[in-house]
Amino acid sequence: MQKLSIIKFKPKPDCFDVFAANLTVFNDTKHRVFHLMRSGDELHAVVIREANILEQDAADGVKWLDGQRHLLQEFDAENKHTIPLSGDLLYSSVK
Repeated sequence: MQKLSIIKFKPKPDCFDVFAANLTVFNDTKHRVFHLMRSGDELHAVVIREANILEQDAADGVKWLDGQRHLLQEFDAENKHTIPLSGDLLYSSVK
């Protein structure tokens, strides 16, 4: 089973390009499908990976993010710097 995750970020305006580049480089080191979308002043990372690596991959992402938080705005007190959503991938045309 594959998992799909969508993680929303809101980079500080003067850090947008740096954070997007850092996020892209970080994800180029992983063995999974990665897409990055811009929507206004937010970035949405879309990740498809095997279920058996989700937990470790997410932990690696949080560890990496700890060094990037200074580039991001908080959404709110509960979500902090990301709004993540993950679930079972039911269909994909990506091969």
